[in-house]
Amino acid sequence: MTRPPGRIIAALVVLGLLLAGGGFLAGRAVAPAAITPTTDSAAAGFLRDMQVHHAQAVEMSLLVRDRTDDEAVRQLAYDIAVSQATQSGQMYGLLEAWNLPQASPAPAMTWALLPATDGSESGHHVDPTAPSGMPGMATADQIAELTAASGDDAVRLFLTLMIAHHQGGVDMADDVLARTDNSQVVSLATGIQRAQKAEIVAMQQMLAERS
Repeated sequence: MTRPPGRIIAALVVLGLLLAGGGFLAGRAVAPAAITPTTDSAAAGFLRDMQVHHAQAVEMSLLVRDRTDDEAVRQLAYDIAVSQATQSGQMYGLLEAWNLPQASPAPAMTWALLPATDGSESGHHVDPTAPSGMPGMATADQIAELTAASGDDAVRLFLTLMIAHHQGGVDMADDVLARTDNSQVVSLATGIQRAQKAEIVAMQQMLAERS
């Protein structure tokens, strides 16, 4: 089977962003009115930070596809890149539909420190040692190491980094689900949890088989 070249994968990622964003904007026109989250809400903060988080997952996925002939890993990386780019488009579209800025002057993960809606201490997955405080994010040195790697070394490093990255995404979804009842954000966060938990299990098995 012919492999799509890197520029085609990148084009698919951009297309996913455009289609998803447009779909959410179109949906707003026919959806019943709802309370719009404020710019300093957990819902808005999650959408902003998760776009950054997803962007790194897409970057790592495209990197490993150029550095291995392992078809199972290449397919996984392709699926991650396309699905997370599409979700990023949905997040971008929601912020646009709510007339909220795509960036905030507040530090990343500030929203995760807001009280949980049930008054509990649920969540707070803020990692002060990670880039921007977002859990699971690879460091600049780790991205540079993946960029320089090839073959089996690249595969093992990618799987190791992506398992941690996915777990961070699950943690961020946990945080926002404890802090918002916005149906669109709840749907997105629940989908992220479900998909990434399943991919973590698959990647753990793939890593064990390649160690």
